[in-house]
Amino acid sequence: MINTIQFDKKSQETIDFVNSIITPAYIVGGCVRDLHLNKTPKDFDFCTPYTPDEIEAHIVRAGRKAIDVGKKFGTLAVHYNGETIEITSFRKEQYKPGSRKPEVAFIASIEDDLSRRDFSINSMAMLGDKLLDPFNGMTDLKAKIIRATGNPTLRFKEDPLRMLRACRFAGQLGFSIEDQTFKKMCEHSHMIIGVSQERWIMELDKLLMGDYVELGLNYLFDSGLVKFMMPELGLQYNYDQRNSYHSLVLHQHTIQTVSGTLKDINHRWAALLHDVGKPFIAREKKLGGLGYAKHDLIGAIIVEHMALYLRFSFERARIVSQLVKEHMSKDSPLKRADDRAHKVK
Repeated sequence: MINTIQFDKKSQETIDFVNSIITPAYIVGGCVRDLHLNKTPKDFDFCTPYTPDEIEAHIVRAGRKAIDVGKKFGTLAVHYNGETIEITSFRKEQYKPGSRKPEVAFIASIEDDLSRRDFSINSMAMLGDKLLDPFNGMTDLKAKIIRATGNPTLRFKEDPLRMLRACRFAGQLGFSIEDQTFKKMCEHSHMIIGVSQERWIMELDKLLMGDYVELGLNYLFDSGLVKFMMPELGLQYNYDQRNSYHSLVLHQHTIQTVSGTLKDINHRWAALLHDVGKPFIAREKKLGGLGYAKHDLIGAIIVEHMALYLRFSFERARIVSQLVKEHMSKDSPLKRADDRAHKVK
């Protein structure tokens, strides 16, 4: 953690450029979080008390072209130094019952703008070297906690994807989800089916490539989100494999296999789905326990069908299903991680 932010040259040039166009321009959201984790943000988000029309006028007055990337929602952009920089009006969002399309109102308060954001660690802002932290995000950042901003039920009803984002942040940052936030995730996990599969995949890809993927996947299973997104995979939760070769329940074996697999997104997806066929073909063995003959072949067929509703690209669907089909082979890139997972106790 750091108290005084030292911007690299490119970041400082971006901030100075925006300030030359419009002031005040607050740095907000995930980039503030990353700066205080000593990480260089991939991009900067700026917000201001000006209305969209006023933002546009400032950009034009500076001799630049204002780009409409969502003006009706308060966001305009401007090109600078090879990047597209977005500037957004302070805003509040209201949702009608059963609707995912918010009604946006432009406001003058940065605190009110921060109150609509997902988690406390993403609800901070900076103006110069001054930190605005009305929801104690810095305290949670230091404690490595993911806590919903304000009322977690309201935050998740506004956008159910936030529940999956909590799992993703856990997988990326190694943070724990605060108890009340997680409790509401469990209660409202069914709402994830109202979110598009494309948005699921964006979050799941980041989770699977995270440095703390085991933690993120544990939250994904424990919250119940997985059973609404991928019912076939959800069957693995606490599934007793009843086989002397397996020391873990099935979903824990899967998580261990993912963690031990090469950090390549297709390999990670294949590891996540490599045993998806097991609950469907389990058979009682004569000497007791369960056998899973041909679960690799059945799994590959299931993955092909899952790929359709998850809207995988053709290439991803082909690669992942093939890896699942061949995961029992001695030269499979999944085999070593799979075998190691068998030995975990």
